[in-house]
Amino acid sequence: MRRGDDLANRVLQFAAAVLRLVGKLPTDQPSRDIARQLSRAATAVGVNYAEARGAESRQDFIHKLRIADKEARESPYWLTLIATRWDECAAEAEKLSAEADELVAILTASVRTAVARSRS
Repeated sequence: MRRGDDLANRVLQFAAAVLRLVGKLPTDQPSRDIARQLSRAATAVGVNYAEARGAESRQDFIHKLRIADKEARESPYWLTLIATRWDECAAEAEKLSAEADELVAILTASVRTAVARSRS
């Protein structure tokens, strides 16, 4: 098992769960817009984390990790909007929002650690 595999799997599972949720939303234009924004943010977390793991330098690693963190920070907004707008999806959206918050905490800590190590 490679270092970071647990987090890589966790962000993959998060993205898959978000895609299942957005599949339950209505198909009107506003719903599709929200679904698209959330889908992009949630899947970008994993993609950018995967890119960070294959980074060419410590600075490249930090940069890509920061992008993953930024996308993770966007996800709770859209999830909260879904929970507020669609009662039938509220519990699932709130659970995913809590997971996104945990991913943000992990990624933020990882960025801090990587930055501190790059300075020493």
